Amino acid sequence: MSHAILIIEDEPTIGKNMATYLTRHGFEVRLAASAEDGLAEVDNFKPDIVVLDFNLPGMNGIEALGRLRQTAGQIKTIMITGHGSVELAVEAMKAGAYDFLTKPVSLSQLKLLLEKALGQERMEEALSYYRRKDQDQIRFNDTMLGESVQMRALKQTIGQVLAAERDLSDTDAPAVLITGETGTGKEVVARALHAGGPRSSKPFVEINCASIPAQLLESELFGHERGAFTDAKERKLGLVETADGGTLFLDEIGDMDLALQAKLLKLLEEKTVRRIGSLRDYRVNIRIIAATHRPLEQLAREGKFRSDLFFRLRIIHLQVPPLRERGNDILLLANHFLRVQGARYRKPDLTLSAEVQAILARHRWSGNVRELRNIIEQTVLLTRGRTIEPMHINLSASIGSPADGIVATDEAFIATERFPADGLPLADVERGLLLKALHRTNWNVTRAGKLLGLSRDTMRYRIDKFQLTPQS
Repeated sequence: MSHAILIIEDEPTIGKNMATYLTRHGFEVRLAASAEDGLAEVDNFKPDIVVLDFNLPGMNGIEALGRLRQTAGQIKTIMITGHGSVELAVEAMKAGAYDFLTKPVSLSQLKLLLEKALGQERMEEALSYYRRKDQDQIRFNDTMLGESVQMRALKQTIGQVLAAERDLSDTDAPAVLITGETGTGKEVVARALHAGGPRSSKPFVEINCASIPAQLLESELFGHERGAFTDAKERKLGLVETADGGTLFLDEIGDMDLALQAKLLKLLEEKTVRRIGSLRDYRVNIRIIAATHRPLEQLAREGKFRSDLFFRLRIIHLQVPPLRERGNDILLLANHFLRVQGARYRKPDLTLSAEVQAILARHRWSGNVRELRNIIEQTVLLTRGRTIEPMHINLSASIGSPADGIVATDEAFIATERFPADGLPLADVERGLLLKALHRTNWNVTRAGKLLGLSRDTMRYRIDKFQLTPQS
């Protein structure tokens, strides 16, 4: 990332030497010959650090430092003087200087001091973010629970992606798009990708694009400069810069505003970010993972999602299967959540009765793994014995219960339709059920969903999946 350094130095040779050396090492540098000129440059150039000489014509360095603290307190300042003394150093540090150097200045020492100051700034910004965000340390094998064919295939694909990433000749990791119904565990997959790859020691930064208004989301992602808008009283580092070196996880990417999608595309293609109110681009090294439950390809065809961004995100596409298609994984996960919640509520050694296991296996799980986890927690919380019986499981409040008709509808469909001796694809059965329910309700999606025990969102997802229309 290129950082901006403002040098306020009245001796042209010294100033030029420092500027040339720092520019050669990747810094963006501007020179000012007086404190007055330097302070005028601050609002325009927006430096990350000011290198400030003490002996200046007109206003001296200590006075200039005081002005800087008043108007741009977040900018670190390194004081330089040709007449070093303990008293002057103490005065400079009390006035707010980050550090103090004496002339003749060692250019390599100045560079190290700048890097130290910038590293501290990044650490401070990262810490302020992580204090707000509980970061779990995730291990691939501990979180990607499941032995079904679908989950084994997904884990194999993730392993191939991670192996390829470790063998990259550069650091430009490809973007990943994770799709699947709500509650299937898309975030778990994203964290597994991060934790198992070469970026695992760097930040994993996530944001839900649907939970923040578009105008605030831009500031959260890209940051802003002081004075960029009414409430921007201080410079703010965006999540993109916070994730530098690591992974940025954009959940619910399908809900991102079109104008913001254009900026995200620029980030993906150029690996640069520009804070709101800034005139300068900063280079970042991040891996972007996006997730959505919405049909992005169809949204792109309809002009509701940028097609160029869709293809740029979908370099690697991972589809997370719904829980109802994962067979014995339902009971595997149920027992896992039972152990976790049992330990949490101090109710160890809980078990599921055979009847409860059968109920869980039959349930349609429209809310997927999240729904299963929440129901198990509720059950553990309310149960008093050691064995979970049917009366302890409350599925009535859960959308898609077998009692709502989906199992009976499947059986009725199979019984009344011509069913080949060698069977037929499940997708055809599902498509037929959806069409029957939609035609019976005159394409009222909500009513059709009730007939099938599905939520409106799930119905919409499946209508998009099978590309159903009233003429189908």
